[in-house]
Amino acid sequence: MSGGPPISRRPAYEKSNVELVNSLRSNFIASKEAYAIPATGAEEHHRVDRDVDYLKDVWYTQWTSTEDGWLHIPTNALQTPGLAEERSSYDITVKLFFLPGTCPSSWGRHAQEALDSVLKELDIQSVDLLIISFPGLSFDLDGKQEERSADCGEISERPKLSAMVKAWREIEALKTNGTALRIGIAEFGGELLKDFLPKTKIRPSVDQISLRDSGVVPSSMIAYAKQEKIELLTHSDCTNILPQGTVRELLGNGENGAGVLAGPEEGNGALKGDVQPQWVVKYTAVVRDRGVIENKGYFASADLMDD
Repeated sequence: MSGGPPISRRPAYEKSNVELVNSLRSNFIASKEAYAIPATGAEEHHRVDRDVDYLKDVWYTQWTSTEDGWLHIPTNALQTPGLAEERSSYDITVKLFFLPGTCPSSWGRHAQEALDSVLKELDIQSVDLLIISFPGLSFDLDGKQEERSADCGEISERPKLSAMVKAWREIEALKTNGTALRIGIAEFGGELLKDFLPKTKIRPSVDQISLRDSGVVPSSMIAYAKQEKIELLTHSDCTNILPQGTVRELLGNGENGAGVLAGPEEGNGALKGDVQPQWVVKYTAVVRDRGVIENKGYFASADLMDD
């Protein structure tokens, strides 16, 4: 009889919020270019050292699309290649971040929206693991629960246990219907787990925690997770991965903005109002027999609110 290690450590790559912002910005620029070059016939824009100022003239309606009241940035009309090999060749992990300021009653709907986005992008019917990150939770190395997010954005209050349990009911449904083969949570300390687990119908099989600088998990947490048959994973993700100010900077008319949102005093035809980020989902497809990440990406959702 043998058993695996109690903790699986994941390599610390580029900080998740930096990676997300760079990914979104690069995707916006690439989409603008795809629509700008046919319109201008400017082959020189393919140069590596090209000046992207010409993209300022590409109107956002050219490279976005609207469907059922949603504005897709960039357009979702383009076909995606999906996975290169058979679905059975991959371990596909999805992590969903519910962001600060969102309404807990919407979390179940957001989970379905986010998972549907990934399934469509990869042209698959299910993911192997869906991890849920609630706002305002940060694992404490004493095994307790901190009352606020620890990094990468503004402070967020810890949600009520009842709100997390209600949302978890809808996450359980995703496992029941087969679209998520395993479900897990992030940043749950031992005390919160003890309160949370008895209220679940389908227990989380994974708890993903951030060790920050110490790199040591309390022995009591390891023992409790083993007792409850919960796999402990580590991560380096930000708790608040996409602050509100970052979204405005990404979509605004500033130097690095996409030109979708107008500023307070601007009347250039761009969208007016403020944005409230709702969720971010990160997906990773790893080739099982080689341990290679073949496909990795993000989706994010935000509400536009009138001034």
